[in-house]
Amino acid sequence: MTDGYIRTAADLERELSRPAGADIAFLQKLEGDILILGAGGKMGTSLARLCRNAAEAAGKPRRIVAVSRNVTVEPGIEAIRCDLLNRGEVDRLPDCPNVLYLAGRKFGSTGSPELTWAMNTVVPSIVAEKFAGSRVVVFSTGNVYPFRQASQGGSAESDAPAPVGEYAQSCLGRERVFEYYSRRGLLCLLFRLNYAVDLRYGVVMDIARKVYDGRPVELGVPAFNAIWQRDANSYALRSLEYCASPPRILNVTGLETLPVRDTASWFAARFGRTCRFEGAEGATALLSDASACAELMGLPEVSAATLMEMAAAWIESGGASIDKPTHFEVSDGRF
Repeated sequence: MTDGYIRTAADLERELSRPAGADIAFLQKLEGDILILGAGGKMGTSLARLCRNAAEAAGKPRRIVAVSRNVTVEPGIEAIRCDLLNRGEVDRLPDCPNVLYLAGRKFGSTGSPELTWAMNTVVPSIVAEKFAGSRVVVFSTGNVYPFRQASQGGSAESDAPAPVGEYAQSCLGRERVFEYYSRRGLLCLLFRLNYAVDLRYGVVMDIARKVYDGRPVELGVPAFNAIWQRDANSYALRSLEYCASPPRILNVTGLETLPVRDTASWFAARFGRTCRFEGAEGATALLSDASACAELMGLPEVSAATLMEMAAAWIESGGASIDKPTHFEVSDGRF
């Protein structure tokens, strides 16, 4: 990374799990072990590593427990295989004062809606009962908000939810289940994240790769928010401090509203390629206002402009993709 850009998978993994000074300072004062539920997903591995690295740098090592049906064993991270729909298996998990809850289902949800609802509403009840005495940061999504006029900016935490489609409805269901237990004493925070980017996936990568490959970019959803995944991981860890009863809600994303047309045009100029667009340009989008998060925990380290430069360098160097598009351009909720 002599020029500051990430071009290898090893460098990417190191950067995604690199603790910032704020993470280290937080773990110098946080007491207790950290348990990550749903650690086998796109963000779970790097978040577990970030927790381990921050704890080591803080001089306060502790158990970092990664729980999933498929977990990779790593030094300093205890891996436990568990089906979170199995109450008996969940009951056998170690008690832990700090829980990061990443479990859930999105991709393929239109094909098996019953599994989506089970993962997004039944599992929260099982977990909330098991960890009733813990602090729980619950990963949610900006999809619980209604579509807004893109020109008016994003939804604030005080705005009423109005989810579109079964996936988004089930995500609101997950929030409501945790809220039920939180109003009975569980300390939790609803972490409404939208569009984390780690260079192998994310909205920015979806648009950049389409431009690079000469494929058309859809304009039906005209704008989006995005955040570098390491910044999202940092916010998730530090959100443990703000768990409350009733639950606190926190929008987590970049502060910029990024027009799809402008973003695609920037990549076209960067790559020296022609940009093609598809469909009529829409007026509404799923957007979140993350100013409260920035006021609480500081600005993200990586701006949208820097993230786009990183994305371009990654693609030009032949960087891999996990081939899981975000489907951000979908406006009817059928992900």
